[in-house]
Amino acid sequence: MSTTSATQAASTSIADEAAVRRALSSGSRPPRASALSAALTFGWRGMLKVKHVPEQLLDVTITPVMFVVMFTYLFGGAIAGSTGEYLDYILPGILVMSVLFTTVYSGVALNTDLTKGVVDRFRTLPIWRPAPLVGALLGDSVRYLVAGTVIVVLGVILGFRPEAGVGGVVAALALVIVFAFGLSWVFTTLGLLLRSPQAVMNAGFMGIFPLTFLSNVFVEPKTLPAGLEAFVEINPISILATSSRGLMEGSAQAGDIGIVLGTAAVLTAVFAPLTTRLYRSRS
Repeated sequence: MSTTSATQAASTSIADEAAVRRALSSGSRPPRASALSAALTFGWRGMLKVKHVPEQLLDVTITPVMFVVMFTYLFGGAIAGSTGEYLDYILPGILVMSVLFTTVYSGVALNTDLTKGVVDRFRTLPIWRPAPLVGALLGDSVRYLVAGTVIVVLGVILGFRPEAGVGGVVAALALVIVFAFGLSWVFTTLGLLLRSPQAVMNAGFMGIFPLTFLSNVFVEPKTLPAGLEAFVEINPISILATSSRGLMEGSAQAGDIGIVLGTAAVLTAVFAPLTTRLYRSRS
């Protein structure tokens, strides 16, 4: 009796498998996703993560507000003589700082996918191999845009009036996002080298914090000791902050903008292939 049941079950299984094969072979095979569509799909995946866990936006909304209000009203009078003058100086710098801090989470998110096994699933898909990486960074660019918009809107509420108008603000924000996209590749590389998301976050902020605070984000370099002033002047983050101020004021220097774009291009050219190679080989 049991032998008969087993035989019937096996026959049913074979019949079901044959039916599935016939159904699959009866239609045309869907076209392979292009590199662009695959990257955009993974970018949308990042947006859905924010949709389902909106608390992820706290770091790009609440934190920038705290920095602007705290530094403007605690130190503005002592540094610039008035909070209004200091707001004009610090707001482009806080814009730079807030967006660049957010780039660390690119590496954290990638490491989280890696440790949870999600990356192994992505490797089995018939898609352009770097699509999950590029798509994730495209999704992160939306976070950069949100962070920058929050800063600018808050500045306008507090009295910030850019001389170059909306066009200057948009240009400054675009420049910061381009630089952040290049910097994000550094942290994705870090995310593939370290063993845990917490380690990526700690190492990332240990690197970005000194570079940000040893810049002209908060104070003029001429007020610093000579050796420190020399470092601040060549710090790429200082040049980015200077360019952002210049674009908002209508006095940006083409040379500074060129350095920022060149630095972003070099970071992408060096770390994007390195990240892709590590992504393919990391198990």
